[in-house]
Amino acid sequence: MSQKTHSRSALHAVFGTVAFASGALLALPAAAYQEAPQLAALVKEGKLPTVDKRLPEKPDVVKPVDKVGSYGGTLRSALRGNGDHNAILRLVGNQGLVRWNLDFQGVSPNLAESWTVSKDGSEFVFKLRKGLKWSDGSPFTADDILFSMNDVVGNKQFLSQVPSQYTADGKYAEITKIDDTTVKFKFAGSYRSFLEQLSTPLGQHPTLYSKNYCQQFHPKYNPKVQELVSAAKAQDWAALFRARCGDIEIVTRWGNPDKPTMDPWVIAEPYSGGATRVALRRNPYFWQVDTAGNQLPYIDNLQLPIISEVETIVLAAINGQLDFQVRHIDNIQNRPVLAENAAKGNYKVLSLPGTGATSIGVFLNQSTTNPKLRELMRNKEFRIALSEGMDRKEINDIVFLGQGEPWQIGPRKQHKYYNEKLAKQFTAYDPKDANARLDKMGLTQRDPQGFRQYKDGGRIAMNVIASLAYPSHIEALELMRKHWAKIGVELVIRASERTLFYDRANNNDYDISVDALAGGLDPTQNPRGFLAVHPQESRQSLLWVRWYESKGKTGEEPPASMKKRLDLYDQWKDAATDSEADSLFRQILAISADELEVLGTVAPPGITGVRSNKLINVYDRMPWSWVYPTPGPALPQTWAFTR
Repeated sequence: MSQKTHSRSALHAVFGTVAFASGALLALPAAAYQEAPQLAALVKEGKLPTVDKRLPEKPDVVKPVDKVGSYGGTLRSALRGNGDHNAILRLVGNQGLVRWNLDFQGVSPNLAESWTVSKDGSEFVFKLRKGLKWSDGSPFTADDILFSMNDVVGNKQFLSQVPSQYTADGKYAEITKIDDTTVKFKFAGSYRSFLEQLSTPLGQHPTLYSKNYCQQFHPKYNPKVQELVSAAKAQDWAALFRARCGDIEIVTRWGNPDKPTMDPWVIAEPYSGGATRVALRRNPYFWQVDTAGNQLPYIDNLQLPIISEVETIVLAAINGQLDFQVRHIDNIQNRPVLAENAAKGNYKVLSLPGTGATSIGVFLNQSTTNPKLRELMRNKEFRIALSEGMDRKEINDIVFLGQGEPWQIGPRKQHKYYNEKLAKQFTAYDPKDANARLDKMGLTQRDPQGFRQYKDGGRIAMNVIASLAYPSHIEALELMRKHWAKIGVELVIRASERTLFYDRANNNDYDISVDALAGGLDPTQNPRGFLAVHPQESRQSLLWVRWYESKGKTGEEPPASMKKRLDLYDQWKDAATDSEADSLFRQILAISADELEVLGTVAPPGITGVRSNKLINVYDRMPWSWVYPTPGPALPQTWAFTR
């Protein structure tokens, strides 16, 4: 009864009336289903329907990694501060129409039990599992998807620009209901990566909002919504809607216990200002079962303490107070102390394969508000000098314990899109050549401290924003500051909490931004280092992103090189064959290599984490990625504690 899966090549190459479906579509007799004891007690008290009436007619049947588990227990995992809501998304919010396979090599049915794709790849018809229910027991049907996509996501009063993952040829999808369990997405052109996009966190919109609950905050369905807006002192109905029903990447998604979800656990203690923890309890209407007919999840509750300091999270792990933790302790510098205390804490130290291209991507903002520096940032010679002036070997030895290798931003060697130039050019430390390049640019005047000056005076100094959530980034920046001082360029480090970090980025208040950079094993899912397409992460110029998303109405027009890549990217999304798509994306990477807009540091070593020795069914080779997003596709609802 294990699931049938589909490789990426099969998804891309097979169009037509072929249906992609779960291998576990046969309904079991009601007597075959079991449930958690606490739910059985509520059924006995008449407070819940029997388990067979809470499950869909054909539940998704999943095979645990190790064995069928036992019910009970509380899983502990830490959040960092008040801006770590995506840690909850990663842990429980993977309930889209489709999902990644365990090994990240294709997608599987999820809330949709099957789908068909038109021959030209422009139409996707999804068949929902009949009898699905939200966590409050109300039916989940095609009407919920239409509400989410047409009334909310496609409403310009809610989102001024519709998310790019639902567009093709620059046009938003036409989403229609065929019947209560069948929905069609029709695009203006071929959209080869749509199923993969739906598997990512940003593709969760279709299953995010319960119409039965959230329509009360929408003017189309509630003529008196302004009374609610006034009572809540909200700016408008869209702000009220976000406060009560959330959105994919905002904290209020986890702030309202009344909001129904399709997740395995639902909010019991919300994520809100002043909270010291977030707590979740099992969803009695969750729609998956194991191979023995046990309704998932096995674990009763999640307890997520909010801890402000990384060092305290590491200490909690060492003391055996966390059952699963990767986020915030993934710095390889923590590995020795975690390994030394593994027996004491009764945990296993994980080394998860990373999908990133480089551990720390250095985004040189070509739209910085400093006009003199902007001119330099747009000069490739200046960018080469910065790259040659960076001692990556020292960064690798000190920050990454010698476990990585100097790397720019190209896909990894094992990927079919590996481009040696994009991966390795200008990674050798060569301050002599870097200084010669800067001299040749006419930047020969220096101040008494040895820093170069602009031709018309004033020190060349660059402010770099970084998140305190990643100590390795700060440590690497301290080394870069020393390296670049030797070529006469000052680096001013502005480290902050994640919320302020993102505020500065979104407000274009930075010259350089550093962040982990994906694209090593998932370049097409996460091309933000090659293309100005991600509204928060393509920090070589977020203004270019806004120009692209608005079709030139807002933002800043990018240079011809980026415009060419964006055009190739649009063609790639519409490509009819794998060979055509591969050719287009390789062109994008080649142009990116020619430009050297984003600098890399070190290819990421294994990602450090811990899991309790009492926890079973944890896939220890799950890739660590935002696109995946770890650990959600590894199905924490199948994790269980040994008895």
